[in-house]
Amino acid sequence: MDPNTGITKEADVTGSGLDDKRTGRRQSAFNRRKSSAVVDEAPAAIVEASALNAADRRLAEMGYVQVYKREFSWLSTISFALSISGLFASVSTTFIYPFEAGGASSAVWCWLISGFGCYCIALSVAELVSAYPTSGGLYFTCKYLAPPEWVPEIAWLTGWLNLLGQIAGVASTEYGCAQLLLAAVSMASDFNGYVPTDRQTVGVMAAFTTLHAALNSLNTAALEKMTKTYVVFHLAVLFSCCVALLAMCDYKHSSAYTWTTVVDNSGWTPAGWSFIFGFLSASWTMTDYDATAHIAEEIKDPEIKAPWSIAIALGFTWIGGWLFTIVLAYCSGNPKHTLDNVVVQPVAQIFYDVIGRNGGIFFTVAACFILNFTAMTAIQAGARTIWAYSRDEMLPGSRIWYKINKRTDTPIIAVWLFCICCVLINLIGLGSYTAIAAIFNLTAIALDWSYCIPIVCKLAYGKFERGPFHLGKFSVPINVWAIIWTTFVTIIYVMPTIRPVTPQNMNYVVVLIAAVAIFSIGYWYAAGQYYYIGPRNNAQLIMGVESEGKAGSSGGSSDEKRVVQ
Repeated sequence: MDPNTGITKEADVTGSGLDDKRTGRRQSAFNRRKSSAVVDEAPAAIVEASALNAADRRLAEMGYVQVYKREFSWLSTISFALSISGLFASVSTTFIYPFEAGGASSAVWCWLISGFGCYCIALSVAELVSAYPTSGGLYFTCKYLAPPEWVPEIAWLTGWLNLLGQIAGVASTEYGCAQLLLAAVSMASDFNGYVPTDRQTVGVMAAFTTLHAALNSLNTAALEKMTKTYVVFHLAVLFSCCVALLAMCDYKHSSAYTWTTVVDNSGWTPAGWSFIFGFLSASWTMTDYDATAHIAEEIKDPEIKAPWSIAIALGFTWIGGWLFTIVLAYCSGNPKHTLDNVVVQPVAQIFYDVIGRNGGIFFTVAACFILNFTAMTAIQAGARTIWAYSRDEMLPGSRIWYKINKRTDTPIIAVWLFCICCVLINLIGLGSYTAIAAIFNLTAIALDWSYCIPIVCKLAYGKFERGPFHLGKFSVPINVWAIIWTTFVTIIYVMPTIRPVTPQNMNYVVVLIAAVAIFSIGYWYAAGQYYYIGPRNNAQLIMGVESEGKAGSSGGSSDEKRVVQ
């Protein structure tokens, strides 16, 4: 431990066989760090183990002092994990991609297949979260999974991918909220009297984002109470919508059409290319798996509740989303009519055609309400991510973003920073929806690879020590398939879904991937390498050990202290 900083320099404990030059650079970088440090030349906090509960003690063992109040219970944690996917609303807004590219059968089969791949990623994430439950999420696990000399670089890349993916994800969710609400308004005029404009959509988006930022400025207890009400409402809406569609649709497609007919609306040949674009809906819905990990320091028994909530919520999203997609496929009607609606929301058109105007408005508004919950919980996770990164001095201005409000015990400044970034991204929608759609596409790619990097480290270096939730003998196969699936689906993410390709329908996400890579690597070499040393040790855990005095000694017992790093 450095006597001046109080930080254990795990990256400097090299052993025999590490490159001396790299070790010297790491030592030099540590000594020269010039960031707006959170732990600016201050000793690590000393905490007494006997005064901590099991969760806080585990956090101290990993190097951090407990700051938040642990308010989240089983119900609220599961509800939080389920709200991140926003199943009903997310399927409603992403059904257009498989339906437009390959028709009903593409939507049905690809959800089932893609959902399995996504669930393998979710289980792999849950296993890591159980072992290392902190607000840093998968970023923090690099400290234990990667070789010490590579921890700063790997954690840096993982962290930036995760944070940028979260910002893009919330931006797309807020934009979707606005689209759904305005679609309901247009539906009220039978799609004839009112057509939303880009300016109106961006304006409503900004209003929603401001509302969600204000709600996230409340304390953890208030957020927990709001979150646990979500799951009941979501399940009720999903079930009632499926029943209403099946009962009221008089022109259901045949099973042969729904399950076997590929309708090539994309222009790709052969038709198999159109079919595989169906993977996008499930992959965009089942993402942000580690959001629950980012509130781990607000959960009671996080090493158990957080991973199980991820596994349960994503398992339900996979199967529930597949069943809802089947219902939509049977009731989708004429593809051309369903796709050619003025609000570019085919599911809203399905609601309108099958249930009628009033029923369609109700379920469209319900989808908007559910997506609002998704945005609100995602902002909570994103703000905790900024706070956790600032705790490790990873971000510029870390001293500011790390501050905790004394009244709420939450990082309000980080909340508003996160939301401002989302609004700024969505302002691009005023100029080009094509450009903003590419940013939205970046979400799943950035997030999934921020999960796969730690998974690769787990498999490659064999340093993983499992927590209470683990996959046993299936761990390695599930991890391997998660990596293979992410690699495969990334290829689909970057392909344009419509041909012939024009400047208007081109998928520019590949440009953004390059931009993110250039930014994270360039920023590392320009500044990060001089101050960032990886996840830090900001706490020393002191263990009180009672030992019985030996016979003939003057006292009955004596207290000894030992430091656990």
